Amino acid sequence: MKVIVGLGNPGDRYARTRHNVGYDVVDDLVRRHLLSKPRIKFEAEAWEFDLGSERLWLLKPLTFMNNSGRCVRQCVEFFQIQASDLLVVCDDLNLSLGQLRMRATGSDGGQKGLRDIRQQLGTEEYARLRIGIGRPPGQMDAADFVLSKISKADAVAIDHAVVTAADAVELWSSSGVAAAMNRINVSVGDMKSKKTE
Repeated sequence: MKVIVGLGNPGDRYARTRHNVGYDVVDDLVRRHLLSKPRIKFEAEAWEFDLGSERLWLLKPLTFMNNSGRCVRQCVEFFQIQASDLLVVCDDLNLSLGQLRMRATGSDGGQKGLRDIRQQLGTEEYARLRIGIGRPPGQMDAADFVLSKISKADAVAIDHAVVTAADAVELWSSSGVAAAMNRINVSVGDMKSKKTE
């Protein structure tokens, strides 16, 4: 069994904000697999389904971003899963708009949801898939930027990244983190060169 957690904030106020791209990836997976309405479990909206030989749980924590670890810890403890069977999807200010980066482990990089998960689990030995949302323009505060609505100018890149991230989640589930990293971790320069080939 594997668990995929998409980070974000609940409520209409935060829908289509940059901080909620983790939620958006879960929503894409729910749509493509025609899943029914979620149940509430582990302080999260939760879906359970089979993909190939794997039983998957999709979670959208309802604890707000900075307390995401509470939900994750409850799930991990309940199912007694290994950290290697956990994948967290979140936004990243330090990646270019639409860029994806998967890692098998690592620091939180300033992402407060990941920070809380590390504190709650006592480990960083779980996979994370980051979606680049770019840097705030001008002197805009980072907190205001991540909670702002995705602009029309950025929507195409982010929506494409969300779909590609959902593909990466499925690949991680079926083939493991190394295969997903090899497919997903393409630099912006590499992407541009591939388009011109």
